[in-house]
Amino acid sequence: MIGRASLPSLASARRLVVKIGSALVVNADKAAPRQDWLRSVAADIASLRKQGTDVVIVSSGAIALARHTLGLTAGPLRLAEKQAAAAVGQISLAQAWSDALSAHGLTAAQLLLTPDDTEDRKRYLNARATLETLLGLGCVPVINENDTIATAEIRFGDNDRLAARVAQMIDADQLVLLSDIDGLYTADPRTDPAAQHLPIIEAMTAEIEAMGGEPPPGYSSGGMRTKLLAAKLATRSGCAMAIALGKTDHPLRALLEGARCSWFLPQTCSQTARKQWIAGSLTPAGEIMVDPGAAEALQQGGSLLPAGVKGVRGNFTQGDLVTVTDETGRLLARGLSSYDADDARRIAGHRSSELMSILGWQGRDELIHRDDLVMV
Repeated sequence: MIGRASLPSLASARRLVVKIGSALVVNADKAAPRQDWLRSVAADIASLRKQGTDVVIVSSGAIALARHTLGLTAGPLRLAEKQAAAAVGQISLAQAWSDALSAHGLTAAQLLLTPDDTEDRKRYLNARATLETLLGLGCVPVINENDTIATAEIRFGDNDRLAARVAQMIDADQLVLLSDIDGLYTADPRTDPAAQHLPIIEAMTAEIEAMGGEPPPGYSSGGMRTKLLAAKLATRSGCAMAIALGKTDHPLRALLEGARCSWFLPQTCSQTARKQWIAGSLTPAGEIMVDPGAAEALQQGGSLLPAGVKGVRGNFTQGDLVTVTDETGRLLARGLSSYDADDARRIAGHRSSELMSILGWQGRDELIHRDDLVMV
């Protein structure tokens, strides 16, 4: 049993990512920023900065802010309408955060990201370098998904997972998802009075993942399911994550003072930055199916050799991210392929000593080297 003294605390946070949803940022009746609330959050951030904590904000709200301005109905929006609303509302959102933070002598910096910016290794490293520089200069980065250009097929779809990806990117030790609920329950407390609050989640088990429910109504697009996906990504990267109530003023101060929440504890094993990036990638380019012997070798920390491959799906190139599954389709791992899809199909089932004669050139002995492989 883990005592309260052993729980993560914002008092010891070295680098903190705070995710804030549209329902908290935007006054639903007026489609305007909740300015008093934003000022209270900015005050909390200023206090954390004084204790030496780097803070990054991941904030939704652009589309919600633009609905009234553009005369859009409260119902679902078409993709083009969402993109237009994001283009208009992002100005208001950035200004709201800039005003709130500048009142405390803090400089806001805006970054808009798409999944491609975190999937492509070069763009991922560039984004990380920008964030590191901004934090070094004392700025508070405010990040949102770039909905003006992201299509339905290439979106995070919620800022919970984007926040976890950012936490991973900057090696944050804590991530806080401010929500309309004070943590994870065994069932939806809105419909089940017997639901029990879970203050500590030591591991992301299948039972815990099954507790994700449907997204709440209104502006929010996430819900508990996406928060649990974020927790899985963040804790795997060595980052503690909290789901905490964000409705009241000074929510971070309340969390610091012991407000009820759910803490997801980080995994004890650390991963290299490269493996963290592989683990968090959202869009694999292909799939490699392996036999039981290869699956066992992977579990023991080995590389994936061509001899254990039973099938190759997709159209990927050398260096692309692929998933590794067993013959039943169960996901085993994610990794970077040493070969493109056509060559992978040619060498599947063959020993490494045969690769030269099959391909006409000598490549790596491994289809996926263990340094480029992450078990899931």
